[in-house]
Amino acid sequence: MMIQLPRPDGTLAAYEPRTEPLSFTSGAPLASRTVFSAAHVVADPYADTSPDSPPGFAGAAPSVVDWDATLAFRRHLWSHGLGVAEAMDTAQRGMGLDWEHAAELIRRSAAEAHAVGGTIACGVGTDQLTGPASLAEVRDAYEQQLALVESTGAQAILMASRALAEAATSADDYLTVYEHLLRQASEPVILHWLGPMFDPALEGYWGSTDLDAATESFLAVIAAHPGKVDGVKVSLLDAGREIGLRRRLPQGVRCYTGDDFNYPELIAGDERGFSHALLGIFDPLGPLAAEAVRVLDTGDTEGFRKLLDPTVELSRHLFRPPTRFYKTGVVLLAWLAGHQSHFSMVGGLQSARSLPHLARAYELADGLGLFPDPALARSRMRSLLDVYGVSE
Repeated sequence: MMIQLPRPDGTLAAYEPRTEPLSFTSGAPLASRTVFSAAHVVADPYADTSPDSPPGFAGAAPSVVDWDATLAFRRHLWSHGLGVAEAMDTAQRGMGLDWEHAAELIRRSAAEAHAVGGTIACGVGTDQLTGPASLAEVRDAYEQQLALVESTGAQAILMASRALAEAATSADDYLTVYEHLLRQASEPVILHWLGPMFDPALEGYWGSTDLDAATESFLAVIAAHPGKVDGVKVSLLDAGREIGLRRRLPQGVRCYTGDDFNYPELIAGDERGFSHALLGIFDPLGPLAAEAVRVLDTGDTEGFRKLLDPTVELSRHLFRPPTRFYKTGVVLLAWLAGHQSHFSMVGGLQSARSLPHLARAYELADGLGLFPDPALARSRMRSLLDVYGVSE
């Protein structure tokens, strides 16, 4: 069962995979925390596309998404009690998945959620805009996507917008656009603050590169219409800053951690509060994460941390800089776990991480017992190594 794995220094190291996975079963609904997994999309491996192919170009396959496998993965997450955050960064939104396919993903996933009784929230952005846009055009693009999400019955997540970051000249511009959207929303939304480590085009969001000033602008948006804000998702990879923001939120507005480096401590919380979760790392960790929250539901914080703390090394590895390419490791682990039949991604993003990086992701995930069939995972990892010319 030994497998030779490449290291960053160019050497090979023998690794002995687990023979038995951890066992997880679907249990009672999660009670003490609201938990969403931002879910990846499964690409159609036969789609005749390239990273720079325009949408619908001549000769392309009808779809770049394998809809059956994509929806099956969402049913997997729902079966363990997790909510699905759809058409978010993890689904390669803005990194291979265009608005046409994102809209179809939202429609299909929302219908599936209603059919199986799953919780779903969907990303609302402005990615139908293809060039420089005015503030009015940014607002209109947001409105179009908000209307689509609300028409499906899903909760809306107002995502950070590259177009708004480019068009805005002050914090007041953000306040104006977001206040308009909150007035338009028929139900409370989740506001998403995605840091530039996830998307460099979002540098200076909320009107300033000074995070203290940006935080004040963010809080001003919430304060203007607190009844229209269910919660905020914070993805800055800074636990102290999230805790400080969490303590200043109006009563009834939740904090959903998006911190894939510090999530156990943030979800566990302290004497002054805790964070709920909306995390990309809960895509590969779904069953384990759900089990940990059920332990937390009993009041056993120590047991929760005992389950979830060991996963942080894997998460920090997947989300290491350049952080925006974490999706590659997420999809690798879905393939190794048997959730999809191939390791290909929309836009060819499977090439975005090195072989040593992928090998380490396999090793860490296997050590955690995440693969339902360790022998299958080893066989698939071995086939990937063969493609790269790594001999036994």
